[in-house]
Amino acid sequence: MKNMRLFTLLMLSVTMLDAGVTKTGTTAAKFLNLGVGPRTVAMGGAYAFSENDPGAVYWNPAGIGSLTRSMGLFTQTRWIADINLNFMTLAIPMAYLGVVAASVTAVTMPDMKETTEYYPEGTGNTFGAGMYAVGLSYARPLTDKFIMGATIKYVRENISNSFAQGLALDIGTVFTTPFSGIRFATAITNFGTKMRMSGDDLLFQNTPDPAQSGTVDKLNSYYETDAFDMPLRLQIGLSRDFRIGESQKVLLAVDAGFPSDNTQYMNMGAEWSWGDLVFLRAGFKSLFLKDREEGLTLGAAVKYQSVGYMAFALDYAYQQLRFLGDVHTFGINVGF
Repeated sequence: MKNMRLFTLLMLSVTMLDAGVTKTGTTAAKFLNLGVGPRTVAMGGAYAFSENDPGAVYWNPAGIGSLTRSMGLFTQTRWIADINLNFMTLAIPMAYLGVVAASVTAVTMPDMKETTEYYPEGTGNTFGAGMYAVGLSYARPLTDKFIMGATIKYVRENISNSFAQGLALDIGTVFTTPFSGIRFATAITNFGTKMRMSGDDLLFQNTPDPAQSGTVDKLNSYYETDAFDMPLRLQIGLSRDFRIGESQKVLLAVDAGFPSDNTQYMNMGAEWSWGDLVFLRAGFKSLFLKDREEGLTLGAAVKYQSVGYMAFALDYAYQQLRFLGDVHTFGINVGF
């Protein structure tokens, strides 16, 4: 009971950080704010420390530092309006050298009809759009209580024949405190270059000034576009395991988020597990966020340990959206 009171007090301390000033703004690569990984999504995005979860590399690169064997993860999220969010990662421990991982995030959607002011019903042509991020990560325990990790990633958005690209850095830490095993995690994500749209869609022909002499009738020119920052975010969180008998465990986690393009918010989540085989999860996302769209999250997983060294897990997560419908995430986790 004393440990529970201490954990609750620390949770409330994190939430007090949430009383900031409302911020509004515009950023590029907004898809980097979408959640991946059924486990963390089902726990409301509270990712303070995801043990034995390669998907932690997306939220806090230090999270993979606790892996003791190679693990791969593939997830698919059926987002709104026929948009698919796919994520895959492979993390490989290198003994005392740390853990390395590679990851790919891809947002895809069906081709869309091209319309113009003269052909509002369509020109007969179609165009595509997509968003992608490719990352390389490294994490290493510096002590038996402290893990640090980082990810460098290439980010690209494209629509028709135009695109924007940039580089971003994620840095994270996990510290296991001496207070009843409570873990304190921090992560700064999407710290990177500005992104500016360019490409052939911005090309137009400009008529030279008739007052100027010359023989050129038309000049190829490009529209100048603004450059936008990526959605920088600071995340601070706490998590703790509570044992129930010999085979059951409950994980509680709470995070406070401080994004550069929105108001502060809080995520809370819990996971119940039995024998490291069956998992039930629940959470609530974007607490205290003004005009929030996200809310309740639920999920479950079943893990199978083969006779050899291989292990498989099937994961599912559900997100409740206020106006845009429900979102479902599926995942396959493989350990070898």
